[in-house]
Amino acid sequence: MMSSLERPLRVLLLSTSVGALGSGLGGGVELTLHNLAQALSLKGHTIKIVAPAGSIAHFPLVEIEGTLQPTAQNEGRTAAIAMPANAVLANMWVYAHQVQAQYDLLVNFAYDWLPFYLTPFFDRPIAHLVSMGSLTDAMDAIIAQTIAQFPNTVGVHSQAQAATFSFGAECRVLGNGFDLSLYQFCPQPKPYLAWVGRLAPEKGLEDSVAAAQITQKPLKIWGVLQDHTYWQHIQQQYPTAPVTYEGFLPTEQLQNALGKCQALLMTPHWVEAFGNVAIEALACGVPVIAYRRGGPAEVVQNGKTGWLVEPDSISGLVDAIARIDQINRYTCRQQTEATYSLAAMGDRLEQWFAALLSQSVRPA
Repeated sequence: MMSSLERPLRVLLLSTSVGALGSGLGGGVELTLHNLAQALSLKGHTIKIVAPAGSIAHFPLVEIEGTLQPTAQNEGRTAAIAMPANAVLANMWVYAHQVQAQYDLLVNFAYDWLPFYLTPFFDRPIAHLVSMGSLTDAMDAIIAQTIAQFPNTVGVHSQAQAATFSFGAECRVLGNGFDLSLYQFCPQPKPYLAWVGRLAPEKGLEDSVAAAQITQKPLKIWGVLQDHTYWQHIQQQYPTAPVTYEGFLPTEQLQNALGKCQALLMTPHWVEAFGNVAIEALACGVPVIAYRRGGPAEVVQNGKTGWLVEPDSISGLVDAIARIDQINRYTCRQQTEATYSLAAMGDRLEQWFAALLSQSVRPA
């Protein structure tokens, strides 16, 4: 198995199909794709991105028209595979099939059945970066089938995410990487907390709001308001919580606002694959208070760069908020520089691609 690549690659990145890049609908996948493209570009590889129409990217971009794909988070284990008419997902992969000869490798970012099913029908190898843990039986089956046919083609972000799959040991754990020059260290915070993410039930915002109501510590909320009914219910349930919804911000504005916070709360009710915002917070010197669940539990160093709380424990959140001043903000920044730089991510990606390409049986 090769440990490194012998030459620069031409790589086609196929984005998530649930929303345009820059819309926030794709959640952490949008930032992950941008960071991965930047990491590979810095290594000398040639990058092009395929994404739904209306997307914004800092790399050569092909925009594809079509109906967006529904998200998979709340469909249930037995959900059937479905695609809307004129699906942008299908249109993206039709385009990819037409141009595949121009590339050495395709990278799929969509947590959808179709790209995995299509893998054997392509002449060029496809690397699949899975953005979520096990959600449906149909997705688990097609990913397992792909790994069996094409070893080393499936990557994940954390050990916790991999552990949700029966085939987790066969996935490549990649973490993530960030352009840390975009994140300004803030040594002196303001007296308020932060919560960042899509406003949707699986993200568990209500637990952070409950902790804010108990402590009366102001909580600023950033992210795409995906579920308006859910947000209204939270406001009705916690009427005296000192919370404000600040909207969805691009990276530059978000890091400037987030860096001023005393701590970031991460209270998901599902297994987060990684939790990009934890790294964004730490890069600004902001400690993270997170449930000991999923990817964030592998990022936060308990008692050093934040506090890990038992899942779904509001009292645990309250206790951790009271101890946030014990965390050194400089240590938070240092952790990101050591582990989550673009250079480190680029190295991990090249090792993955080298292993994948060395086992490819497709024609050159």
